[in-house]
Amino acid sequence: MQLPSPRGPLSAWLTNRLTQRDHATLTFEIEPLDRPYDDEDLQLALWIAYELQYRGFDGVDPDCQWDPDVIAFRSRLERPWSDWLEANCRVMPTTEPVPVQLKALIASDDGPRLAPYLRRHATEEQFRDFVLNRSVYQLKEADPHSFGIPRLDGAAKAALVEIEADEYGGGRPERMHSELFRTTMRWLGLDDSYGSYVGVVPAVTLAVSNVMSLFAIHRRWTGALVGHLAALEMTSTLPNRQYAAGAFRLGASEDQARYFTEHVEADAVHEQIAAYDLCGNYVRQHPDSTDDVLFGASCSLTIDNLFAHHLLSKWNHRSVDQSRSALRVTQHPGVGGQTEG
Repeated sequence: MQLPSPRGPLSAWLTNRLTQRDHATLTFEIEPLDRPYDDEDLQLALWIAYELQYRGFDGVDPDCQWDPDVIAFRSRLERPWSDWLEANCRVMPTTEPVPVQLKALIASDDGPRLAPYLRRHATEEQFRDFVLNRSVYQLKEADPHSFGIPRLDGAAKAALVEIEADEYGGGRPERMHSELFRTTMRWLGLDDSYGSYVGVVPAVTLAVSNVMSLFAIHRRWTGALVGHLAALEMTSTLPNRQYAAGAFRLGASEDQARYFTEHVEADAVHEQIAAYDLCGNYVRQHPDSTDDVLFGASCSLTIDNLFAHHLLSKWNHRSVDQSRSALRVTQHPGVGGQTEG
C-alpha cells in the first residue's frame, strides 16, 4: 500500500518523516478540536500512524513502527481524539449485569437509518459509495480486536478467540469475512486491494477505524476494546439483513451478497458470545472495568452514527446537486476520476 497524499500539516509531517525526507522535530501545537472526527488532517495522520502497527506502507522502513518521534507524534494526535471521545461517549454504569447494560445502551440508540435506506432506496452508485467507504475497515475486519487476545485470560479469552475464528473463516481462507467483502466490491466494480480507497474517503470513515485502533494499540483500553466489539456484534444482524436485501434488489448474486448474509447468521450467535461470554466474563475478572466496556460500546455506536449521517446527508444533497457523492474532492483511478463530498 502506498502512503496516501497529505491533507494538511499533520499528515504532511508524518509522511515526510516516514519517507525520510524530513527529520525535523514537529514544532507546532495540536490544538483541541470541537469535531475531531471530521478533521481530515488529524484523522488521516492517525490512520497512517496506526497502520504502521498493521501492514505498513511500500517504501517505508518497517522500523518506523518503533521510531520514538513517530510514537510521540501519535500520542499528541491521540489527545484531542481521546478527549472528545471521553467527553461525548462516557456512559454512567448501573448496578445491572454488564450484558443487560449493553443491551440497554443499544436499545436507547436512535441513530440515522442507513440500513433501511440501503435496503429500499439506494441507487447502485450510493450502494457503491457505502461499500467503498466500509472497505477501509472491512478489508482488515477482526484485526484490531485481535490485539485483545493476548491481554485476556480464561473464559473471556476463549470467547474472543471463538468470535475472531469465525471472522477469519474458521481456517478456510475463502470464508474469511474480508474475502467475502472483496467479492461484494468486485460486483460493484471497485478495487479490492487493501487500503485502496484511503486517499478518497472522508475523515469520519477513517475515524471508524481509528477508534478501534486507539483501543487496540493501548493495553489500558482493553475493556473498551471488548465493549466496542460487543456493540458491533450486537448491532449487526438486522442491518446486514437489510444490506443484503438492498444488494439483491440491485442485482447482486448470492455470492456477491454473501458478506451480508453470512453476518445475519454468524452475528446472531456472536451477539450472545460477545455480551455474556466475553464482556460478562471480562467484567467478572476485572470488576472495575464496567465503565470502559460501556465506553467502548458507546464509542462504536457514536462513530457509526456519525458515519451514517455523513453518507445520508451527502446523498440527500446529491438529489439536488448531481455532482455530489459521499467522497472527498480528489483524483483516484479506482472511482472514475474526480469526486466530491
